[in-house]
Amino acid sequence: MAQSSHSPENGVDGDDEREEEEEEEAEEGDQVGADDHDEEPRLKYQRMEGSVPSLLSTDAASSISISERMIALGTHGGVVHILDFQGNQVKEFHAHSATVNDLSFDSEGEYIGSCSDDGLVVINGLFTDECFKFVYHRPMKALALDPDFSRKSSRRFVTGGLAGNLLLNAKTWLGYRDKVLHYGEGPVHAVKWRTTLIAWANDAGVKIYDMGNDQRIAFIEKPRGNPRPELLLPHIVWQDDTLLVIGWGRSIKIAAIRTKPSLGVNGIEKTANILSSTKYADIVASFQTSYFISGIAPYGDALVALAYISEEYSGGIVLSNTIPSRQGTAQRPEVHIVTWKNEELTTDSLPVHGFEHYLAKDYGLAHAPFTGSSYAGGQWAAGDEPLYYIVCPKDVVIARPRDAEDHISWLLQHGFHEKALAAVEAGQGRTKLLDEVGSRYLDHLIVERKYAEAASLCPKLLRGSAAAWERWVFHFAHLRQLPSLVPYMPTADPRLSDTAYEVALVALANNPSSHKDLLSTVKSWPPELYSVLPVISAIEPQLNTPSTTELLKEALVELYVINKQYEKAFALYADMMNPEVFDFIENHSLHDLIQGKVVQLMMVDSKKAVSMLIQHRDVVFASEVVSQLLSSSGKYDKKYLLHLYLHSLFEVDMNAGKEFHDSQVELYADYEPKMLLPFLHSSQHYKLDKAYEICVKKDLQREQVFILGRMGNTRKALSVIINKLEDIKEAIEFVSMQHDDELWDVLINQCRHKPEMIGVLLEHTVGNLDPLYIVRMVPNGLRIPRLRDRLVKIITDYRTETSLRHGCNDILKADCVNLLVKYYKEARHAVYLGSMEEEELEKRGQRAGSQTTERAAAARNTETKSRTKGGGRCCLCFDPFSIQDVPIVVFFCCHAYHVPCLTGSTDAGPPLGRSGSRGPDEDDGAREGGSRLRCVLCTTAAG
Repeated sequence: MAQSSHSPENGVDGDDEREEEEEEEAEEGDQVGADDHDEEPRLKYQRMEGSVPSLLSTDAASSISISERMIALGTHGGVVHILDFQGNQVKEFHAHSATVNDLSFDSEGEYIGSCSDDGLVVINGLFTDECFKFVYHRPMKALALDPDFSRKSSRRFVTGGLAGNLLLNAKTWLGYRDKVLHYGEGPVHAVKWRTTLIAWANDAGVKIYDMGNDQRIAFIEKPRGNPRPELLLPHIVWQDDTLLVIGWGRSIKIAAIRTKPSLGVNGIEKTANILSSTKYADIVASFQTSYFISGIAPYGDALVALAYISEEYSGGIVLSNTIPSRQGTAQRPEVHIVTWKNEELTTDSLPVHGFEHYLAKDYGLAHAPFTGSSYAGGQWAAGDEPLYYIVCPKDVVIARPRDAEDHISWLLQHGFHEKALAAVEAGQGRTKLLDEVGSRYLDHLIVERKYAEAASLCPKLLRGSAAAWERWVFHFAHLRQLPSLVPYMPTADPRLSDTAYEVALVALANNPSSHKDLLSTVKSWPPELYSVLPVISAIEPQLNTPSTTELLKEALVELYVINKQYEKAFALYADMMNPEVFDFIENHSLHDLIQGKVVQLMMVDSKKAVSMLIQHRDVVFASEVVSQLLSSSGKYDKKYLLHLYLHSLFEVDMNAGKEFHDSQVELYADYEPKMLLPFLHSSQHYKLDKAYEICVKKDLQREQVFILGRMGNTRKALSVIINKLEDIKEAIEFVSMQHDDELWDVLINQCRHKPEMIGVLLEHTVGNLDPLYIVRMVPNGLRIPRLRDRLVKIITDYRTETSLRHGCNDILKADCVNLLVKYYKEARHAVYLGSMEEEELEKRGQRAGSQTTERAAAARNTETKSRTKGGGRCCLCFDPFSIQDVPIVVFFCCHAYHVPCLTGSTDAGPPLGRSGSRGPDEDDGAREGGSRLRCVLCTTAAG
């Protein structure tokens, strides 16, 4: 159950009464608070304000009626107050001198009728000055205006009272006349008019009269065992045009008005006007309550009942048939919402002023007319909700269905924050209500120490409010729970202040368990959101403390990079031995910084480190790398790392680390013996004696052979091959390479007592050593395996070799003869050198000038000098060739002549190619058709 808070001074007269009310409200608060958790109420309550408190401070309410336009409130002083729905007085009519027992509006809300114990029925126009006053001389208890009172000229109404007559008053040609509709069954206690139907209650029960057919159509008997009507009045209300709700004593009945069609002959239904059809009442619901009913009204498909509770009634059992007197024993009135099957939906207790002194008939319940068409599932559309007015002498309380915001408020009050949030998100209530719900929900979660859940809801609850976000960021920081909120903090829409983001990052940095979140946050947040320096300043002091983690260092590296402090970032990366350090170096060109972090880089990834060090050996020298590796200390094999570096360096540049080749010999022997021999072959910068000692120590025999060979100790090397390697083929190859005949004797002597080696020696010495020499040195009686086959092979190989030699000699001889013939023919030719005029003709069309001519003359003179004897002079006329511009002939013997001097005529020219030698074919042609030239000074001739 729930109740609304009421102002204690409303309807209060005197200090004593106010103190009592405060105590009562405190007690009621305790009581309601205990029941609040059971079920959410359906109604909310509010005292009517405006003019009502002041009106009731000097008078007491006795009746109330509601129209669609306004409210009419009758008092025991005989005044009818017209109020708006806020309780402000619009009009008042001093119509009576005694208690106003009943009020009635017409359907248009233009007229208000009232009846009183003074025997008067007064009808006043609300928008005109009309006033109709009817005198009956007996107290009138009930009144109902014709719903069409304002539209019809008949001005009808029904009324009744202690006289026991139900009167219908109407205007005729002769004036207003009363018609008795019923009499003789005691006072009329209540009357209600709906369309053509009039329902009234007297001491016998409830009757319904149909004005359309001008007949009574139903009688519903008064419930038995109820108190007298004077003490507990019956209450009737039309729910709609066909449903009548009756609340009397502890009984509730619902009558449905149905139409019985008129039947003709043989039961055939007549077609007639609906007004002529017979109507009857059918009780569709009836049940007993545990309380007295002081008012009844419809509530959608349920009912609202105003319950009167007395201490003399316990457990729903009536102990007497009378209502207790005003002895202060009554309890608070209650509002019950029940179904037609008497199922209690909700019960609310009302703290009205002076309730303990009131009787059941002192209360009244009225409801504002409503269509109810939008009612569904206990909810009405906005503006279509029914309003209920509970009236007592000193109070008027308004009850209305709780709306979505009331529902949300109730959920929040009772700790159902999730349901409240779901209701707001579903579109119930004002949008601004989400802020309140969100704030209270977050406060609730914080009190419950559910920080992670509160943080996860912040994006939904705080939405785009930067101020709200910052407020909660600092609140979480104050509680030292900010790491829970950081993953949900927005970086845009809204964007918070720099300080908020900095505080968040510092909070993550100060919490070792949140360092992973710090790293991911630094990577994901745009750098422009915050200032990096405050965060760096908060992290750096932690680097040498036990709380330092690798994740914290990685985050600091990211911050260094954002702040462009690449040197610090690299140093930290290297100390962390992070595999990404190599990409970082390449991306930021930090190769000049790696010389101080050689060991760390090698420990991170030796292959990448070696590759980088060798690639940038002009920056990081080999001596620096070797020095750092040898001087380092740690649980790693520094010699192996040194081997990897020197080996890779040697493969790239054999001379780059030549001063460390002595060390490399030992490193190869320790880590990669197979590579030692190629290294010994390639390098010239190691000490042979030291290398030999290492090979002997490591029992590297082939390496020993190579080193002994380079040292000149070939006999010892051969001994190692034969005695340790026992590889005669290698021994033969070794001896062959030494070109030392004495070494062959040593080989034979060392193998002479080893039959298998002798056999192999016989097979592989053909061409190097005479096999007969080996055979003669073999001791007699030595059994050589497969000797016969080997001898046959030796002989066959010898024959083959001899044949090949003969063939090669024949080929060599033929080649020599051919070359001599060619040489002879070449020697017979002369070389013809043209004159300057001829050369100029050949160069026509090309670049001309004095420089070209000079170069050509110089070239001709040089060529002549180079090819001839006699210092460039003709061997006949002894004139220099440069004086006369005539052709020249140069013979193979290097004698040169002017062509005219040699031929004896300047017109005759030799059949020679210009500036070149004549081939054999040309020589034959010259011999046949041309003149023959010969050197005068020697026997060589052409032709």
